[in-house]
Amino acid sequence: MNYIQTPRTIHKPSDQKSNKTSGKRDSSTPSSHREAMKPHVAFLSSPGMGHIIPLLELAKRLALHHGFKVTFLVITTTTESSAVQDQLLRFPTFPPHLHIHHLPPVQLSTIVTPDMPFLTRLCTTVRHSLQSLRSTLLQLGRPKALVIDIFTTEAFDVCKDLSIPVYSFFTASTALLAFSLYLPKLDDEVEGEFVHLPEPVRVPGCKPICTEDLLEQVRNRKIDDYKWYLFHASRLPMAEGIFVNTWNDLDPDRLRALNHEPFFRDIPMPPVHPVGPLIKRDEPVAGNTDAVAVLKWMDDQPCNSVLLVALGSGGTLTTEQLTELAWGLEMSQQRFVLVARKPNEASASAAFFDTGRDANEPASYLPEEFMKRTRKSGLVVPSWLPQVAVLGHKSTAAFLSHCGWNSTLESVVNGVPMIAWPLYAEQRMNATVMAEEVGVAVKPAVAPGERVIRREEVERVVRLVMEGGKGEAMRRRARELQESARQALDSGGGSSHEALCRVTDSWKSQQ
Repeated sequence: MNYIQTPRTIHKPSDQKSNKTSGKRDSSTPSSHREAMKPHVAFLSSPGMGHIIPLLELAKRLALHHGFKVTFLVITTTTESSAVQDQLLRFPTFPPHLHIHHLPPVQLSTIVTPDMPFLTRLCTTVRHSLQSLRSTLLQLGRPKALVIDIFTTEAFDVCKDLSIPVYSFFTASTALLAFSLYLPKLDDEVEGEFVHLPEPVRVPGCKPICTEDLLEQVRNRKIDDYKWYLFHASRLPMAEGIFVNTWNDLDPDRLRALNHEPFFRDIPMPPVHPVGPLIKRDEPVAGNTDAVAVLKWMDDQPCNSVLLVALGSGGTLTTEQLTELAWGLEMSQQRFVLVARKPNEASASAAFFDTGRDANEPASYLPEEFMKRTRKSGLVVPSWLPQVAVLGHKSTAAFLSHCGWNSTLESVVNGVPMIAWPLYAEQRMNATVMAEEVGVAVKPAVAPGERVIRREEVERVVRLVMEGGKGEAMRRRARELQESARQALDSGGGSSHEALCRVTDSWKSQQ
């Protein structure tokens, strides 16, 4: 792998005010000509719902509210796309000027194997899939900009030759962005493993990170996953700008550090643009009998009475941990919706590449007669439910979540507090930030000498969030942030809306 960082000049976006469009169409101009007159921006996401969803939401905003034609490039292979991802990209209500374009599929069966570490498998897939990127961008007429995520940074090399500016959309938290930008320095200065450091990692201008909360991919520096993450993180400063899926009120200290701390300014850092929270707002519920049944069940429950238990599109538990979780839910005597997925003893991210494809019969792996005993208070759903719709439902009181950044934002935007149950990637970091800094989550504890969270601890935290005063305090805090998020995206001067306008105005001014 080539780890050399290519120098580049940072062009800061214009500070001119947004030119808001009325949304009215000129009926005298054919629709094909109107689209041709629009400035064109392309997006490129690595596989996986956690990356595709926020990039797609930003693409929608550009098409709906900023007058752009947008092409969303999808990496397509014969092995790596999940059923849920395929369904998302076939969703029929995309804006008229947003187009999904699948890159030519690549046969990877002899290159990518199921036993590869998670990130190595993902990045290998991306590297081979981008062989057609140059020809695709030329076919599209050289868009005014390309927006990528952290695992598609090899697009920098293609776009440099084509003189297309590249912006990075860092789809995870600001905490992970700051750490990722600091990682090359940490790699140079620290010998041995970061998890063995005697003190927390001190990213300049940011709150210290406990070593046990470090990103999974940097916990062993000898493996390929670490080398891949360092490679992509070291290339982040090559972007013309970095979009981040947050807003000023959620993480003001780290945003201030990224823009003003001497360490980051000396990298040199491109401008950081907080444009969030960008979450999935609509889901294909109508016509989906399973989704309709879930929402009908929710309609029959009292207001603020249901705990949603969902561990992301790729998360899995061991058999022992799933058993303890189920018993804890039953012992808590609270209403719940449990998204159940077949347990996996080897990996917490085992379902990442095949979400929605596995045969799933929860009764075969949940405790014996669990579903029968809890049928009056609980609902078990195999693999998937319309999470945004459930979080926004009046019956939902709390969310037991893996703390992936998309799910975290979906919870906060809907004013719902969390039980933080991190599994892999940066989720431990997110859980700590939400619990100890933001105040909208509680973390269950693993007893000394234990490998799993026991049922008594599950019962305790569920009751705490659903019944206790601490749970109500977290609920108030979540509702404050819910309103703050709404204001940030408001087209009448919200901070995130204006941050995006400054960039889109600079794109429109390009000749």
